[in-house]
Amino acid sequence: MKVIETALPDVLLLEPRVFEDERGHFFESYNKKTLKDLGIDYEFVQDNHSRSKKGVLRGLHYQIQQPQGKLVRVIEGEVFDVAVDIRKSSPTFGQWAGFNLSASNKRIAWIPPGFAHGFLTLSDAAEFLYKTTDYWAPEYERCIRWDDADVAIEWPSSKTPAVSDRDGSGLNLAIASVYM
Repeated sequence: MKVIETALPDVLLLEPRVFEDERGHFFESYNKKTLKDLGIDYEFVQDNHSRSKKGVLRGLHYQIQQPQGKLVRVIEGEVFDVAVDIRKSSPTFGQWAGFNLSASNKRIAWIPPGFAHGFLTLSDAAEFLYKTTDYWAPEYERCIRWDDADVAIEWPSSKTPAVSDRDGSGLNLAIASVYM
């Protein structure tokens, strides 16, 4: 598996070895030993699957307790995936990394615990899969605003995305960090 570094040292893009022929393709999307060899030594406890229409933005989610590391990939369509460092003691606190994940590029992103995560659907629809290192705990879940000017994510669309009420009422990082 090839590792591609991102703007944030702890957030990694993984490019699996893909075997293709006239019948289709095959690749390993998860191998505990391979990930451990890459320094991703976590037990994954939950798999999640979402489907989103074009222009839907989900995030930027995190948990104040039971932080989740996420191994994410797209099996249909394309998204712009984003991780924001919310570790107060980190030299990259408040910085973000963004990259395209798609069914065609087959890339997998590792978003460690301590990062807020979200994505914007670029294709007509996208099927998004992710493994997590801890269980979803709605009582600890929080959201940073997708359009926080201090974080200044460069989303690849000038249109206002479709967001849930919860995501639309997320806090700016400066305010959210007081409660982290």
